[in-house]
Amino acid sequence: MLEIASRVNALEREADHVHQDAIVELFDQETDPIAVIKWKEIFDFLEAATDRCEDVANLLEGIVVKHG
Repeated sequence: MLEIASRVNALEREADHVHQDAIVELFDQETDPIAVIKWKEIFDFLEAATDRCEDVANLLEGIVVKHG
């Protein structure tokens, strides 16, 4: 479980970078303000989902360390 939690944390960091790059590209490329708002909300939702995955991995890691 510890290895899996570590991998999830690494993937979440990678997702943070992807999110940042996507936002930068969105504001650089998109000219329609409504599209910017929609896509930014989608990107933020996906980023929040990866954050929650990291939270679960950290919780499970804590349980394993405490009871393992």
